Amino acid sequence: MVRTVILYAILLAASVGALEWLQYRYLTRAFSTEIYIALLAAGFIALGIWVGRQLTPRPAGQAFERNDAAIRALGLTPRECEILELLASGQSNKELARTLGISPHTIKTHVARLYEKLEVQRRIPAVEKARFLALIPPADRA
Repeated sequence: MVRTVILYAILLAASVGALEWLQYRYLTRAFSTEIYIALLAAGFIALGIWVGRQLTPRPAGQAFERNDAAIRALGLTPRECEILELLASGQSNKELARTLGISPHTIKTHVARLYEKLEVQRRIPAVEKARFLALIPPADRA
């Protein structure tokens, strides 16, 4: 019984394979031009994408240049510039004080002077204005 089932299964599989092969042969004869055009178009699309990626210049990372003229115009001291960079890192006053080895009260004084010189009221506007004036590096390079 098992032998008969296996024999019929093999015959059916061969028949289906033959029918699929005949259908493929018919389709390639009936639509051969369209198939070749589609393959050629796919090849040219792939070639165009590759050539475009090769020929398109990639933006080179430029080194950050601090705006010394703006620092002089605002009257920022080197310590205030250092604190401004640390403000951009998101540290609290206590963390800034620990990093620099000074008291939190001194940090508050420096931050208040920075706000006054940059004409802002809070940290985020101070950092945004400093980045706009190129006093500190942009966020993606910090």
